[in-house]
Amino acid sequence: MSLPFLLRPQLPAYTCRSCLLRLSRASRRPISSNAARDSKANTALPSTPARTRFAPSPTGYLHLGSLRTALFNYLLAKRTGGQFLLRIEDTDQKRTIPGAEQRLFDDLRWAELQWDEGPEVGGPYGPYKQSERSAIYKKYAQELLDSGHAYRCFCSSERLNSLAEFKHKLGLATDYDRTCVSIPKEESDDRAHRGESHTIRLKVPDQYPAYRDLIYGTFRPLKKRGHVTESSYEDPILLKSDGLPTYHLANVVDDHLMKITHVIRGSEWMPSTPKHIAMYSAFGWSPPEFAHVGLLVDEHGNKLSKRNFDTDITAYKEMEVFPETLTNFAALLGWSHKEKSDVMDLKTLIKNFTLKFTKGNTTVTFGKMHFLQRKHAALRAETSGPKLDEMVQNVVALLTALDTPYKDWKKVISTTKPDEYVEKIIIADADNYTNANEFLYRNAFFFAPLRPFHKISPLSTSPDIPMRCHMVADVSEEDWNRENLMQKVHDIIDGREEGKKGSKDVYHYLRKAITGHEMGMRLYDVMLILGRGEVLRRLGVGMGM
Repeated sequence: MSLPFLLRPQLPAYTCRSCLLRLSRASRRPISSNAARDSKANTALPSTPARTRFAPSPTGYLHLGSLRTALFNYLLAKRTGGQFLLRIEDTDQKRTIPGAEQRLFDDLRWAELQWDEGPEVGGPYGPYKQSERSAIYKKYAQELLDSGHAYRCFCSSERLNSLAEFKHKLGLATDYDRTCVSIPKEESDDRAHRGESHTIRLKVPDQYPAYRDLIYGTFRPLKKRGHVTESSYEDPILLKSDGLPTYHLANVVDDHLMKITHVIRGSEWMPSTPKHIAMYSAFGWSPPEFAHVGLLVDEHGNKLSKRNFDTDITAYKEMEVFPETLTNFAALLGWSHKEKSDVMDLKTLIKNFTLKFTKGNTTVTFGKMHFLQRKHAALRAETSGPKLDEMVQNVVALLTALDTPYKDWKKVISTTKPDEYVEKIIIADADNYTNANEFLYRNAFFFAPLRPFHKISPLSTSPDIPMRCHMVADVSEEDWNRENLMQKVHDIIDGREEGKKGSKDVYHYLRKAITGHEMGMRLYDVMLILGRGEVLRRLGVGMGM
C-alpha cells in the first residue's frame, strides 16, 4: 500500500515494517470536521524567538542537502530574533572520519552560517558534542527505567539476529518480542550491577500519539494491527551495550535540555518522529515544532548522489562557487517566496524567510546555480570591496601562474601588477563571470596580442571600412574616453555612403579586429580597457595596407 504523493517520504533502510505500515495508513485516517483546522499545515512564523539547531554527524562531510537543512534552521532563528545552535552527534565513533568535524565548522563558516551556541563558541547548555554528554543520557535513561517507560534487554546479538531471520522467513515484522520486559526489577538491577551486557529499550505505547507537522499537517499513526500470534514491538534501543546513546535518546534529550523550539529536517525522519513524540510523552516534556522538508532528487527522481553534484561543499569551493550563490541556490530548493527576484544574499533571505516549504521532493537542476553565480558576480562588482578583490586575485593567480597559457600577457598589459587591469575587465563583464578559469578563457583577447585584422582575414565587402576605422586614431590619449570614442565611431558611420544603414558592418569590423570575436562584452568597454595604443595596433593604424 503506497503513500499519497504529497506524503511519500524517502524512507531510510532501518525503518521497520510496522512503522511503514503505520505511515501508509496514517494519511487515510478520517479527520472529523472539528479537527480539520488542526490537520492543516501551519506555515506562519512563530510569534516568539525560535531556537533551532543543526546536528550533523562527523561520519561525513557537509553536502548540499545538509547545507540546506542548516540554512533553513539558521534563517528561521535569525528571522525571529532567536538562536541557531550547532550540535555534533558523534556517538558513532567507529564511523567518524578524521578531520570531518573541523571541515563541518569551516564549511558552515564559509557559507556564513555562524552558530550562536555550540563547539568553539560555547553556550549555557553545553557540552555541544554528544560524546561528552554520556552521563546526561545515562541519567535520563535511568529516569525512564524508574518510571516504567523503559526496560533493560539482556538478549545477545546472536538471539536478536536469529529472531529477526525467523520472523522474516514467516513474513512477520522483525521487531523485538519483549522477552526481557517481564524480568523483575530486582533481577534486572542485579544483573546490570554485576556487569551483564545489556541495552535499554523504550517501551512504546500501543498507540503512538498524533503530532502536527508544520508542513504536512496533523499526522495520526494508527494502532498496530497484526496477527494474534505475532509478538512484535517497536521498542527502540535508547542506550547501547557500550553505554552510548542511540540517535533517538540523544536527540530528544538534547533538544529538550537545549530548549530547541523548532526542528526543520528532511522528510526521511518522518517515520521516526512518532517514536520521538512518544519519548517526549514518557518524560512529560513538550516536544518542539517539527517541519519536514522533501528530499533533493535529480531529474529522474533519484536521490542526489556524487554523480549528480551531491558532492561535499569543498567541491563547490573548488569550482569557485560563491558562498552567497550556494546559500541562495540551496534556499530556493523547496522554499517559495513572493519576491520579484530569486537573487538574494543572506540578509535578504533572512528578511524574506517564511515556513512556506513545498510538500514532496525537490528536483535539482544546476542551471539555476550558474544563473545565480553570474548575478552575484555582478553584485560583487557593483558593491566593490573584499568580495570583488577575491575575484580579482583568483584571476590574477591563474594569469601569473608558471603554467599559464597566457604567457604573453605582459605584451598587452603595461604593468607587472595586473590587478587594476583585471578588475576593470571583471567590472565590465561581471554579468558573465562564473569562475576565474572560464573568465580568462572568455576574455583571452585581453591577455594576448592579436595580429592586425587586415593581415589575417579578407577585408570586408565594403573596402572603405578598415581605412575609415583608422579615424579612431584622431582621438588622442588625453581624450580617450567613452563619449569621444562613441562620437568618433558615429562620425565614421555617418561618413560612409550607407550612413546609419551600414552601422552594423562598422561595429562588426571593429569588434572582430579588436577582440578576434564576433560577440562579447560591450565594444566601448573593450576599447577603454585595452587603451589607445593596443586598439590602434590591432586596427593596423600606421602599418600600411
